[in-house]
Order: sequence, then C-alpha cells, then structure tokens
Amino acid sequence: MKELVEVIAKALVDNPDEVVVSEKTDGRNIMIELHVASSDMGKVIGKQGRIAKAIRAVVKAASTRENLKVDVEIV
Repeated sequence: MKELVEVIAKALVDNPDEVVVSEKTDGRNIMIELHVASSDMGKVIGKQGRIAKAIRAVVKAASTRENLKVDVEIV
C-alpha cells in the first residue's frame, strides 16, 4: 500500500523528491501518512478534496482485496 500511495503522489507533485510516505501497522489496520512539500499540498488535495478522495478510494479498493483496513492521511 505504501508503494501505491508513493507512486500516485510522485506523479501529481512538482517536487517528487520531497514525497515521503510512512506506514504504521496495527493488526489489520494500516495508517499511511503522506508528506509533501507545502507548495505541492494543493495538488495532492485538489479542489474540494477530490484528488485526496480519489487516492483514498484507490487505496481502499486495493486493501479490500487483501482484507485490510487502510487510512490515508495527508500531512
């Protein structure tokens, strides 16, 4: 899941070197934190949060196949 979020985020931002993805696991629950440059924050969130919702939807679909619960937080 971490790699999936990283690939998507790097494709969206202007500074892909500043994309940092961390993953915390607690049983079947996984928390993914996405850190981007402050200038790229708007590109990752999108208008009215549409891109952020799309990222979360893709990760949720991928995690359902593995029977996991994944939360994505953009920091």
